[in-house]
Amino acid sequence: MWIPGISSIEIRVEAAAVEMTAAVYNYMANQVNYQKQLDAVITEHQKKGETPTVVLHSCCAPCSSYCLLYLTEGFRIIDLYYNPNIYPEEENQKRADELKRLIEAYGSQGRLKHDVAFVEGKYDSGRFYELVKGLEHLPEGDERCKVCFRMRLTEAALLAKEMGADYFATTLTISPLKNASVINTIGNAIAEETGVRYLPTDFKKKDGYLKSCILSKEYGLYRQDYCGCVFSKRDREAEYTK
Repeated sequence: MWIPGISSIEIRVEAAAVEMTAAVYNYMANQVNYQKQLDAVITEHQKKGETPTVVLHSCCAPCSSYCLLYLTEGFRIIDLYYNPNIYPEEENQKRADELKRLIEAYGSQGRLKHDVAFVEGKYDSGRFYELVKGLEHLPEGDERCKVCFRMRLTEAALLAKEMGADYFATTLTISPLKNASVINTIGNAIAEETGVRYLPTDFKKKDGYLKSCILSKEYGLYRQDYCGCVFSKRDREAEYTK
């Protein structure tokens, strides 16, 4: 993860590792290119002169930095910060405030083609713990994470339905530690259940993660060193003690 003061060389070394991880994920997903699917959706709407609205679930400011700039070219964005998995609550609020600050900075600098509305969801950590009960021992990236993805994407879909948005999507696919195929599969399943269209993404493509690192440095964004939940924090601290 990027930390203030990191050099551009270090960023590029990290980005290279990210691209390698992304390549493995793409192979596992039978080389489904979700980025091409996203671009096709954008192109189709632009041909029709349409600017659809998307509810974008955001996990944090650094991951959202690139995603917001990419999507604003073709969408009106309702940015939903809903992450009751984050531990502790103070950490959750810190990430929410940082995302809000970034959106305001983008707006004041004219970097958003269309306005972005920020929505801060309820911090209902009890719901997260109830859903992942029995999965606490699993490593990051296993079934517990899939449950967490579904919880957050479902909230985005329900908000999209409530507000009459055309799509819902998530910034989660920009992470080198998350399988875009798994996330998109969950998103498509939720779309079937709710009747709200899911916007496929793989924001790691087109050097998305590298660009998010550069934007994070440009805006001095707080960049956490663990995914968010108490279990990922536990695992990261265990790595530090090795």
